[in-house]
Amino acid sequence: MFLQKRDEKKLIIFALILIALYLSPLFVLGENAHIRVHDNLDSNLAWYKVLSNSGEIFGSLDSTIPQVINGVPRNTYGTELSGIVWLYHLFPTMIAYALSQAITRFVAFLGMYVLLKKHFLQENKWALIRVGVSLTFALTPFWPSGMLSTLGMPLALWAFLNIRQGEKHWKNYLALTLLPLYSSLVLGFFFFLTAMGFFWLWEVIRGKGWNLSFFVSIIYMTFLYLIVEYRLVGSFLFSSEPNSRDEYFHARLSFWHSVRLSFKNFALGHTHVMTVHGLIILPVLFLALYLIIRKGLWKKEKRFTFLLGLNFVLSVWYAFWFYKGWLPLTKKFHFMDTFNFARFHFLRPLVIYVGFALALKIIVENTKKWRPVATFLIVAQILVLFAFNDEFIHRKKPSVKEFYAVELFQDIEDYIKLPKENYRVASIGIHPAIAQYNGFYTLDTYNNFYPLNYKYQFRKIIERELEKNKTIRTYFDEWGGRCYIFTDELGKHYMFKKNSKKQLKNLELNIQAFKEIGGRYIFSAIPILNAEDNKLFLEKTFTSEEAAWKIYLYRAI
Repeated sequence: MFLQKRDEKKLIIFALILIALYLSPLFVLGENAHIRVHDNLDSNLAWYKVLSNSGEIFGSLDSTIPQVINGVPRNTYGTELSGIVWLYHLFPTMIAYALSQAITRFVAFLGMYVLLKKHFLQENKWALIRVGVSLTFALTPFWPSGMLSTLGMPLALWAFLNIRQGEKHWKNYLALTLLPLYSSLVLGFFFFLTAMGFFWLWEVIRGKGWNLSFFVSIIYMTFLYLIVEYRLVGSFLFSSEPNSRDEYFHARLSFWHSVRLSFKNFALGHTHVMTVHGLIILPVLFLALYLIIRKGLWKKEKRFTFLLGLNFVLSVWYAFWFYKGWLPLTKKFHFMDTFNFARFHFLRPLVIYVGFALALKIIVENTKKWRPVATFLIVAQILVLFAFNDEFIHRKKPSVKEFYAVELFQDIEDYIKLPKENYRVASIGIHPAIAQYNGFYTLDTYNNFYPLNYKYQFRKIIERELEKNKTIRTYFDEWGGRCYIFTDELGKHYMFKKNSKKQLKNLELNIQAFKEIGGRYIFSAIPILNAEDNKLFLEKTFTSEEAAWKIYLYRAI
C-alpha cells in the first residue's frame, strides 16, 4: 500500500494504459461497435449530424432547421461554442464519438487525481488509493453527450479549492476557462456552481471572511457558461413562444414512492450519471462509517461523514423532486416544471468517488489486516467497471452501423426518387433519429424542446391511439419530448428488429392531419395489416444484411 514516488508514476502510466484499453473497442471496431441507444444513438448523435449538415451551426437565435418538424428552432441543438459540436462536424460519427470518450475519460482521471493529491490524500503513502480511485472514476459509464458535465467536476473543484486557499496559479484559471467549452451548464455545472456558491456563503457566515478571490472565480466560471450557453439562455429567458417544455409535469409521485426512489437512487444511481457503486463502493463506505462509529473518529473524519451524508441527501432531493406535494408551487412558479432541479444529484459521482478514496484511507489506517483487502477492492471496482464497457452491456443491441442502416435508407431514397426536401416522413417502430441521420425530413422527432403549437398539430395524427392507452397519452401530453407516432399496440417501444413477428392490426391514424403538415411516407419497422383503413399504401419492403431493421414503406393516399 505504501509506495515510493517513482512507483506512483508507474501506477499512473498503468492507469492510462487501462483507460486506453477500455476505449479500444471504439477505435478498433468503429461503426461495428455497440454503444448506448437511449439518449445517445436515438437522439444526440443524430442531432450533431443534422446540425452539421444544416449549414446553421452559426445560425441566428431565431433561425430554424427545416429537416426536422418543418423547422425546429436552431437553439434546440445547443451552442456552437461547445467542443463536441465541432468534433462531430469535423470527423465521421464514430471517430468523433471515440475522441469525445477519450477526452472525457483522460480529463476525468487527471481531475480526480490532482484533487485527491492536493486536497484529500496528500501523503505519498496514499499513492495507490489516489491513482486507483482516479482510474475507477474515469471508467464510470457516464452519459456520452454530457461530456465533462459531471466528470469534469473534480478538476473544477481542484481549481476552486486552490483559489480558495489563495493560490493564484494560471493553471487554476485555465481549468475554469476550458471546462465550459466541453461541458454543459444544465447537465451538471449549474448545480456544481450553485454548490460552490453555498460553500462560499457558508464560510462567510462562519466568519472566515469574504474571500473575494474565491467568490470572483465562481462568478467568472458562471459568466463563461452564460456566454457559451447563450442560445439556451436566450430560448428560456427571452423567448415568448411556448415550447414543449411548458407542458412538462414532473410532480406526480406519492410520498412513499418518493421514499422508495430515494433508496433506489442511493444504492443504484441514475442512468445519466451511472456510478456503478452499489456492489463494491457502497459496502466500503458503510464499513468506513462503522469504523468511525466504533473508534469515535467523528472529528477526524468529518469530511468523509459529510460526503456520505451529502450523498444520501442528494438522492432524497432527486426522488422528492418528483413528489406531488410540489404541485402548488409548480402551478405558481412555472420554471419549476421547465427546469429540472432534480439534477443536483449529478453531483453524486464526485461525492461518491471522493468518499470512496477517504473510506479506503480510513479502512487502511484503522485495520491492519484490511490493507491488502483495500488494494483488492480497488481492483474489484476496476473489473466491475470494465464489465460495464458498452461493448459488453450493449452487445445484444444493434451496432452503430446496424442501427443507422445507411445502405438500407439509401435504397429507400433511391426508390422514392424525389429530393428529400420535397416530402416529409415519419417512423413507426423505430426511432425517427434514424431517418434524420440519413438526411430525411421528418415530422416526428426527439428533442428537448420544440414549438408547442407543433406538438398540438402532431397530436391530431395520433389522437385516437392516445385515447386508447393512458400510458402513451400521459407520456406524450405531459412531456412530449418524444414526438413519435405512438400506437396503443406498441406502447412505448420503438426498436422492432427485422426478425420481429410483431404486427399492427388495429392502427387508427389521422392521415389527413399527417398530410396537412406535409407527410407523404411512413417508415414502419413492422407490417400494418389494416393499412388500407388508414389510407396507407405499401410501396415496397426494404431489408439489408447490414441493417437491424426491415422497413415497410407506406405512402399516404
